[in-house]
Amino acid sequence: MNALRNKVQLIGRLGQDPEIVNFEDGNKMAKFSLATDDSYKDKNGQKVERAYWHNIVVKGGLVKVVENYVTKGQEIAIEGKLTNRSWEDKDGNKRYMTEIICNELLMLSK
Repeated sequence: MNALRNKVQLIGRLGQDPEIVNFEDGNKMAKFSLATDDSYKDKNGQKVERAYWHNIVVKGGLVKVVENYVTKGQEIAIEGKLTNRSWEDKDGNKRYMTEIICNELLMLSK
């Protein structure tokens, strides 16, 4: 069951072109938002659609794929794990972010 711990699989569309971050040591990281959607019927029987936005981080060899082939609006499938981080902003407020560290990516559309 260890293989199922902290495992996330999503299919969605990119909200913007990936941001590529270059580090001094030559490594790179890609960041982008991924929209997934859901729908349900409200109490009046009307269909309600909602988009959920997820922060995706890609490291290692997959960054090259993201950098060269993945663009805004493209549908992709990702697999990864949830992480959380926190920091203090310039006003001293504590900020929190949940991200998905992607370790597999499949391009579903161009």
